[in-house]
Amino acid sequence: MAQFFFDTSAAVKYYHNEAGSQKIFSIFAEPDRKIRISNLGLLELHSAFAMKVRSGVVDRPSIRMYRARLLLNIAAGDIEVYGITEDHFMTAEVLIDRHGFSNRLRTLDALQLAVALDLAEQDLLDYFVVADRSLGGVAADEGLNVINPEID
Repeated sequence: MAQFFFDTSAAVKYYHNEAGSQKIFSIFAEPDRKIRISNLGLLELHSAFAMKVRSGVVDRPSIRMYRARLLLNIAAGDIEVYGITEDHFMTAEVLIDRHGFSNRLRTLDALQLAVALDLAEQDLLDYFVVADRSLGGVAADEGLNVINPEID
């Protein structure tokens, strides 16, 4: 059973067809797979959907369908949501200290990565799925197996 943690940059591709979506569809189609996101990722997905409306990429009725599908995926257990803890904030600070001076590691990305590292320590993660090359590079430097759906 493969276990995946999705950064928002990759998760959005399941709901809106764009570069890398086919790879995401294939991950979701794997039998006995586990897909996890953070509660921050859940919030970021809603923000990403809104941004697609603002930029004219998609209309509001489509976004309502994306949101409904997301919530159904969570309710059905297709996606597990993990909460961010105080420890994740502390780890994110360490990650920014370690990588932020030489890589673009934004605050929310550091929190997402902190959750992924925590899941990996608990043997609840095989792959970190991320479409952000910078974040993917830092995750790989931290020892995670990274899948970038736009490349892989």
